[in-house]
Amino acid sequence: MFENLNERLERSFKLLKGQGKITEINIAETLKEVRRALLDADVNYKIAKQFTETVKQKAIGQEVLTSVKPGQMMVKIVHDELAELMGGHFTDINIKGTPSIVLMAGLQGSGKTTFSGKLANFLRGKRGKNPLLVACDVYRPAAIEQLKVLGEQINTPVYSEPGSMNPIEIAKNSIQFAKQNNHDLVIVDTAGRLAIDEQMMKEIAAIKAALNPQETLFVVDSMTGQDAVNTAKEFNERLNFDGVVLTKLDGDTRGGAALSIRSVVNKPIKFVGTGEKLEALDVFHPERMADRILGMGDIVSLVERAQEQFDADEARKLQAKLAKNQFGFNDFLKQIQQIKKMGNLKDLASMIPGMSKVMKDVDIDDNAFKSIEAIIYSMTPLEREDPALLNGSRRKRIATGSGTSIQEVNRLIKQFDETRKMMRMVSQGKNLGRMVGNRMRR
Repeated sequence: MFENLNERLERSFKLLKGQGKITEINIAETLKEVRRALLDADVNYKIAKQFTETVKQKAIGQEVLTSVKPGQMMVKIVHDELAELMGGHFTDINIKGTPSIVLMAGLQGSGKTTFSGKLANFLRGKRGKNPLLVACDVYRPAAIEQLKVLGEQINTPVYSEPGSMNPIEIAKNSIQFAKQNNHDLVIVDTAGRLAIDEQMMKEIAAIKAALNPQETLFVVDSMTGQDAVNTAKEFNERLNFDGVVLTKLDGDTRGGAALSIRSVVNKPIKFVGTGEKLEALDVFHPERMADRILGMGDIVSLVERAQEQFDADEARKLQAKLAKNQFGFNDFLKQIQQIKKMGNLKDLASMIPGMSKVMKDVDIDDNAFKSIEAIIYSMTPLEREDPALLNGSRRKRIATGSGTSIQEVNRLIKQFDETRKMMRMVSQGKNLGRMVGNRMRR
């Protein structure tokens, strides 16, 4: 995400020359490029102009330490202002009611239904909630069925009234159902609507009035850029929503919506969707997003995603297997599945400081693990437990069964052996530095 903006901003900082102080003269070209970068990212012109003016006022006269270059000082100032532009600090979702009610609103195709499922999954896992999903989109064909499919995937019930075309009544009845069945969180998925559709806007306002929700979230497709911001403004004037959800942020190379929407509606961005999987949901932290825009990575979010997949009991079992040299392909498969749950591979790589530049032109296929999984699934249970059994004839059979070549099978087995050795050394606390050094000399 934000690849284009990151590249343009990086180029602009390189224009700043000289030592001592940042002055109006030596900052002029850099600020011009920063403004162009923001405009190319589909940021509103007035916001881009105000942003560069603020940066200019804070930068001029700044003493530059001997150990810091002017360009580095500018990065710090721009970083802080980017974070401020996006809200400055993290704003949590309000789920204090009994039951707490979260109402979804937005345009058609913005991803409200999918986000409803993601949010239910997130709040159950993170906050220990017992959610109920409510299907109030009575207009879109298969909308109710889509929500039920999502509910099944995350083991969450869906309240619906087949045949009813009254979303206000459905919403009100769902609250009674939630109270009777001990659901402490109700997430109401509504129909997509256009701000110019007066009847539909009155309907969502009536649903909000009937429910009096703790949170009304406006869900918007971040890839629509400035259009998303304009729509948010119109919806906010009618609904006075509490926060914004940006979906499809993993596919947004510009970032205009993320950078503009807070300034226009004065409401915080609370969540961002970073993929199609139900786990692909991040709480929005302006400072971390500013880090990512400037190519600094986001180690904190990466660690948080890893912790979500961490199972202490499984880790202990794995360590015991490694100590006894019993780590097999089934264990290897579990590690792959945990990595896949963490999200888009290129997005994960970009969270490592400095990697966004390295990965810019590298295409990481999210299906990269498929051939590995096919090879492992083509092994017998005994072969997975005891890889030493994998002789030439067995490898040939596995290659045929998985639709791969013997070379690919051999490569995987070699990688598996090296991974097992390294993991065993880590578990035993041995000198990894010596091992890495030996590999580099080969």
